[in-house]
Amino acid sequence: VDHSMEPVPFTEEVSERKVSVVGSELVENYTVYIIDVTDGQHRWTVKHRYSDFYDLHEKLTAEKKVDRRLLPPKKILGKNSKSLVERRQKELELYLQTLLQQFPQATPTPLTNFLHFHLYEINGITAALAEELFHKGEQLLQAGEVFSLRPLQLFSVSQQLRMAKPTCCNGDAKTDLGHILDFTCRLRYLKISGTRGPVGTSNIQEASLPFDLSVFKSLLQIEVTISLSIKYILGLSSLRSSLVTMSIHRSTESMMSVLVPEGSEFSQWEPEGVESGCPVTAVIPVWRNLTTLDMSHNCISSIDSSVKLMPKVEFLDLSYNQLSSVENLQHLYNLVHVDLSYNNLQDLEAAHTRLGNIKTLSLAGNQLDRLTGLTKLYSLVSLDLSHNQLAQLEEIRNIGSLPCLEKLNLSSNPICIIPDYRTKVLAQFGDRAAEVCLDCNATTEKELDTVEVLKAIQKAKEAKDRMSGNDKKVDSTRLSAAVPPLLSSSSPSPLPASSSSPLPSTCSPSSLAPPAAVTSSSSSSSSTSSAQQAACSSKGNHVCIRLCHAEGGGVFVFVSNQGQQPDGSILLLNHL
Repeated sequence: VDHSMEPVPFTEEVSERKVSVVGSELVENYTVYIIDVTDGQHRWTVKHRYSDFYDLHEKLTAEKKVDRRLLPPKKILGKNSKSLVERRQKELELYLQTLLQQFPQATPTPLTNFLHFHLYEINGITAALAEELFHKGEQLLQAGEVFSLRPLQLFSVSQQLRMAKPTCCNGDAKTDLGHILDFTCRLRYLKISGTRGPVGTSNIQEASLPFDLSVFKSLLQIEVTISLSIKYILGLSSLRSSLVTMSIHRSTESMMSVLVPEGSEFSQWEPEGVESGCPVTAVIPVWRNLTTLDMSHNCISSIDSSVKLMPKVEFLDLSYNQLSSVENLQHLYNLVHVDLSYNNLQDLEAAHTRLGNIKTLSLAGNQLDRLTGLTKLYSLVSLDLSHNQLAQLEEIRNIGSLPCLEKLNLSSNPICIIPDYRTKVLAQFGDRAAEVCLDCNATTEKELDTVEVLKAIQKAKEAKDRMSGNDKKVDSTRLSAAVPPLLSSSSPSPLPASSSSPLPSTCSPSSLAPPAAVTSSSSSSSSTSSAQQAACSSKGNHVCIRLCHAEGGGVFVFVSNQGQQPDGSILLLNHL
């Protein structure tokens, strides 16, 4: 059990609030007082000039009947003198402390705003959010827009719900917590975003604040963009019945902690509706409506079995993680779009067994140098292989026969430096070259013309290779059958020095004529040549074997295809 991922409990103690004026500074021609406010473990700084104190006091005396004499009086002459500033600093600190004692729970709105409770303190934050939703909540819900909340706001709402306190602390109905709960019950699109480091002038780190999402009853989409450990996000499993799209970034090292947050409590579990041959300790409900899961920009090192809990997922984004292999995706029968870019993948052997029906696949930014595992992704329409280690043109043949592939990105690979790279790649797609968009650029007519030439050259080469193979096979058969009977029992005669001269054309397929017959007359030579041509006639890829006398003795064996000229380029097989 990974205890590091267990949910973080909320603090239950009631925080103590303190205020003190710790100093002052001269800004232009007036003095600004520096105020430290403490609420439990949270602390922040507020700066105000005396006129701000005066405005606050006027509001409080009008609304709450605060003693008008409580605030130290104005001073016109010598207002910035050191002695006056130090004395006033102590008097203003006493003034603020008296106000907090007078309003320990229901803090008046003017005082809340003056001490920035609406930015940093639980009750002030929830009151400000409630008032905002009182005025604009219904409009936001009707518009169906994404609503953004900060972890600090969610933390404050969660904390206030756990406390046995009235839902309205200051007596103003517009700030009642009920406005928030009504809004969260009906909200469909939520984004949780915050800041790295301290919030404003406080010591509050939003990334370490737990909050509970169980107040959201109708969410269709949630996106978490702040760098926040998943263990601080409570109640995520309560969204299983409604959520359609989920995006979790910079929050987790495993898919299990997001999809099965309660999985750490059980040694064996299975998704609901699945019959298991092994005993299980828990049956986990599935994410019944989830079709899009974006867990990019995390530290995920493996695709674990928790994916079985989202059987309807069509779009899966696991880019910018630490994956070195692709497993368990065969459980996602509806998967269509997969992004595995910028991981640590080096090969994808037999990818079709796990990604059989996908249409778009991004593998950019990995360390792939082979494509043998992609040959059977027959549904693939778009493939991004940019920023990999592909160097051999032969690897493209593995995807050249994919029947639906229309978009291919090979940019920023070593293969791109090959001369005429585009046309050589497009030629691998044969008759479909015109349908392929390579590196986000449509194929031009000029490139198609070049592709046709390359295809013709390739076909000619293949035909020549087949012919050569057939020739060798026939040569071997006929020579073994025809040559031995013609061999004399004596040792072969050495080739004379003059043998480099052109050979006579007197040949006979059945017997060897004496050397004199070769040089006798032109008519004799002509008749012999005609007989030779008749004896050597053949069709198709058959081979003509001719035995010719050479001056000075000896016999040469020539092999040629029908229609070829028996010149010096024809193979000299043997010297007898």
